[in-house]
Amino acid sequence: MIALPPILYRDRDIAILDKPAGLAVHPGPRTPESLEDALPELGGRHFMPVAAHRLDRDTSGCIAIALSRRGARALSAAFAGGGAAKTYWAILSALPGQPDGMRTGWRVLDTATRLVEFRPETGRTHQIRVHAAHIGCPIVGDPVYGPVQDDADGPMRLHARSLSLTLPDGRIIRAEAPLPAGWPANSQPLAPGPETQ
Repeated sequence: MIALPPILYRDRDIAILDKPAGLAVHPGPRTPESLEDALPELGGRHFMPVAAHRLDRDTSGCIAIALSRRGARALSAAFAGGGAAKTYWAILSALPGQPDGMRTGWRVLDTATRLVEFRPETGRTHQIRVHAAHIGCPIVGDPVYGPVQDDADGPMRLHARSLSLTLPDGRIIRAEAPLPAGWPANSQPLAPGPETQ
């Protein structure tokens, strides 16, 4: 049985969980156990909680869950209408250079650990992973888009650090997920550089 991940935010209609790396959001041929197995713990009698978006299996961090039909409608409107702002932190195999014109804003948070913040404008599959590989700095531990790194001792180093949702009723919900265990102890930002597009 899959344990319910830590709850970062919860009200009657919406929850934001801190999904661990290695746990798929939905079941599949290679992932028969998934986050969906734990969601009934959040639910009532009349609605089965459901993830409002997805994170890759190897990505940790913030994921929004609808706890009611009203919550599902609100989350769907927020994600479809530009009311969802996501921030990801990643440890890259090298530090990026100049702006590249791609649709993911990024900035270096700590040069010693190669910690970089990404703010994607869209929710395309593997967007940040593809972007990092495209600029020649694949994410450490990425099994698809990057070479195996000497310091890739564990899961891929991509973390959905925060999620901010502006709902149709004007409410703003924000949650922040702490860095997972196993990340370098000094991967807290010191003096972030300017954001680059």
